[in-house]
Amino acid sequence: MTFASIRRGYHVIKTILHFGLDDLIPGHKKPWYFIILRNCLFWIRNKHKAKSPAERLKLAMQELGPVYIKLGQMLSTRRDLLDDEWAYQLAMLQDRVPPFDSALAREAIEAELGTTIDTYFDNFDDTPLASASISQVHTATLKSNGKDVVLKVLRPNVEQQILADLQLMTQTANLLESILGEGNRLRPAEVIEDYQTTILGELNLKLEALNAIKLRNNFIDSNALYIPFVYEEHSYKRLMVMERIYGIPVSDTEALRAQGTNFKLLAERGVELFFTQVFRDNFFHADMHPGNIFISREHPDDPFYIGLDCGIMGTLTEVDKRYLAENFLAFFNRDYHRIAQLYIESGWVSEHTDIIAFEQAVKVVCEPMFNKPLDEISFGHVLLELFRTARHFDIVVQPQLVLLEKTLLYIEGLGRQLYPQLDLWQTAKPFLENWMSEQVGPKAMFQKVKSNAPFWADKLPEFPELIYDNLKLGRKMLGTQQQMLDKYLRYQQKSHKSNYLLITSAVLLICGTILISQTATLWPAYTCIGAGVVIWVIGWRSRPKNRKF
Repeated sequence: MTFASIRRGYHVIKTILHFGLDDLIPGHKKPWYFIILRNCLFWIRNKHKAKSPAERLKLAMQELGPVYIKLGQMLSTRRDLLDDEWAYQLAMLQDRVPPFDSALAREAIEAELGTTIDTYFDNFDDTPLASASISQVHTATLKSNGKDVVLKVLRPNVEQQILADLQLMTQTANLLESILGEGNRLRPAEVIEDYQTTILGELNLKLEALNAIKLRNNFIDSNALYIPFVYEEHSYKRLMVMERIYGIPVSDTEALRAQGTNFKLLAERGVELFFTQVFRDNFFHADMHPGNIFISREHPDDPFYIGLDCGIMGTLTEVDKRYLAENFLAFFNRDYHRIAQLYIESGWVSEHTDIIAFEQAVKVVCEPMFNKPLDEISFGHVLLELFRTARHFDIVVQPQLVLLEKTLLYIEGLGRQLYPQLDLWQTAKPFLENWMSEQVGPKAMFQKVKSNAPFWADKLPEFPELIYDNLKLGRKMLGTQQQMLDKYLRYQQKSHKSNYLLITSAVLLICGTILISQTATLWPAYTCIGAGVVIWVIGWRSRPKNRKF
């Protein structure tokens, strides 16, 4: 481990003890080595005893920085796992992180622009509109068109802090990998590597700008999702400029209720948006915590979402997407045998798994979820039970599905918050059935032929020439192979003849040697030896010289 990772590891442990998070573990559940370690760090004391445990957790995550803040953001949506106080405190991590000095923000913005802010913008507000874990947002007016915009700039030295955290996580994961062995099903090193790719993507605002442009184009005519316009010409690695929006935060249910928002339609559109992004576009927003989602003020009876922060976007392989869709449909149809088969076919579960036992285990966990509104279903509890069941099977954690699982948790949190009575099954099932019908069957085949028609039309004139060239090449290769076979047979014949003569000469030489020692008359022995020598010379000279055929 490097000095930087050791120092960061100590800082993490110090922060945990400084905010008294170790006190949250019941005494009877603390292992003996935990108590010894805690006593060895006797000089670090809990300095926040007067604060509630929920507030201490929030402050600790805020102190530890972006990687831990994002964990708190995800947990804040899980009202089924956390009570209101804990969820409220963690929700403050979404957009209430203390801002950094506006002078530093100005300096960073002008460094990216290569000129002063006044060159391109009017009315730049030094007071940040929002301050997040990785970046800070300021408002201004674009001189070229007079429109209101926001300037998103990275925090100073945030890259170094995140890289240090990732290095510590990677080293810890590698240590776990060596302890658990190569055959472990968790594969922590791969999970951390996948997470590293996503979070490093957030540190490149130019990449986020391109992601936002792509997502906006995917939903350009949608009545369910709006992505603000990004000014690509003013976007750089540490700065992004985009249209300012005036929506209502999705977490402000009182304001949404006051304007008469159709919560049922809004919740249904949230589910449809998720499946559309995953299955139609294979490009989904993977950081859909409430701080990044706003609701339109226009037409509350026909509301749409406004999506921000496209730093983390997810994609799946075509194989995983297909198996995932079939899994959803099998789940909605309660076909647990098909679920078990799909897990084995996809390689997520060992082919040696007892499929009947696995089917029954899945059924026991999932069956209670049906025919219940969302407010009576806890996906967190179901996932916990599935992982507990997985201990009896060779289930492998798929790193490429981590972002998708996280996004599903966000969707559940939003749905529970907006419209707990949402019938998730009736909303999602028709979409998946339509998508599957487009992927398989005559209609899908016709669409594939239709989409490939221009390519084949372009290549069709070349077919006669290609067929002629291949036939000519095949005849040439056939003649060459026949010649090679003839040469090989001649070589084998000469080789056999030579070997036969050499063996015969060896026998005669041995016999001659034996006769010299056994008989008084020497001429038979000399005759055998002489014949052996002659035959050996003939055999040696007749052996094949060229082995190429």
